[in-house]
This record gives sequence, structure tokens and C-alpha cells, in this order.
Amino acid sequence: MKNSKYFIIAAFVVLFLSSCKKDNYDAPAADFTGRIVYRGEAIPVEFDQVPFELWQSGFGNNSAIRVSVAQDGSFSAKLFDGNYRLVFSENQGPFLWRKNSAGRQDSIALNISGSKVMDIEVTPYYMIRTPVFAVAAGKVNASCKLEKIITDAANGKSIEKVTLYTNKTQFVDGNNNNGIQELSGTAIADLNNLSMSVNIPTMVPAQNYVFARIAVKIAGVDDLLFTQVTKLSF
Repeated sequence: MKNSKYFIIAAFVVLFLSSCKKDNYDAPAADFTGRIVYRGEAIPVEFDQVPFELWQSGFGNNSAIRVSVAQDGSFSAKLFDGNYRLVFSENQGPFLWRKNSAGRQDSIALNISGSKVMDIEVTPYYMIRTPVFAVAAGKVNASCKLEKIITDAANGKSIEKVTLYTNKTQFVDGNNNNGIQELSGTAIADLNNLSMSVNIPTMVPAQNYVFARIAVKIAGVDDLLFTQVTKLSF
């Protein structure tokens, strides 16, 4: 009985030490940062709605690491050193991602050895050019031009709508806004001359500034293309 008692105690000690060893593994320390870009220009999107995936073989782990993209098109992730494959899921983002010879989503080989900064090049369906925001007579007025980047018949798409959003905080999108005006794609006569306006609502508590951005909804594409957020004082 005494030997059995000592054996049980020893087993508990081994299990405890094993548990502590697992809990004391080093956390990922490498910073992987960058932007989603087209020809060096960041692609603004809706916060946390256009993630990409990092896959790492081995270690008994076949799941992907999901990396969020911020409103301004930037991203940041903490990783272990090693080799990864970077890929966007099918139909993810207001852009086309590269395809492999089989016509499937291609991936980028990525080696992490210490911190790494890298921009990820994509091909957007459109780009929003020369956005201008101004406040006058209790309204936010905005104008811009749209450049169609993908023009071939197989992949080119039309515009479903263009929207001006305002909000009292710097998070501005379809779910976070206090003012909105939509312009239907069928109502757009000239891609080089778009204008919209939104009444500035009463805000509680009161503040003398508002944030604004323009979004483009592309037909058949879930994720919107945005301008950067602009702060306007009045």
C-alpha cells in the first residue's frame, strides 16, 4: 500500500511538471507586418472583413492562422519563426488574387526568421482616385473619381453602388456610421465625376468633428473598397 501511495504521488508530480512545461513554451515573437497594396498604394477595406491565411506544415497542426487587415489596409501578426504559405480565400477582398496553373488560389512562400515587413500586391477591380471631403452648411460633401483596373471581359465587373459614410468615431463602414448616402451604379454617368453629401447629425455628447470615407460596392463582390478615413472639423 505504501509503495502504491508513493507511485500515485510520483505520477501526479510528473503530470504537474509536464503541464508546467507545456504552459512555459515561448510565445511567438516575430512581427509580420505590412499592407495590402496595388502598385505600392494601400487598399483600404472594412476592418477585420478581409483576412488572409498563413499555413505552416508540420507540428501536427493543419489549421490556418487568420490574419486580420485593418481599415487602412495594414496588417500585423505575431508568429513563430518558420516557413509559411500565404493565401487569400476564394472571393476574399475587393480584388483578384493570383491563380495557379490549375486555376485555383495561389499562395506565396513566406519565410519568417525574426521580424519581417512585406507588402502584399493584389489587383483591385477599381481604385478610388482623388477623394475630396469638406464640411459646409452642416453637411459633409465628398467627391472622387473611379478608375476601373480590371477591364477584361472575363474578370471585369460593374459597380453596384458608391456610398458616403460618416461617423463620430474613426471606425467608419456599413455597420459603424451616423450618416449615409448611396449612389446607385446605374445612376453613375461619369466615373470621373462623382459627388455625394450627408447631413451631420446631432451627436451626444457634442463634438465639433466627424469622420468620413467613401466605399465602392462592386457587383458580385461582398467586400467593399474604401478610401482612407478622413477627420473633418466644423
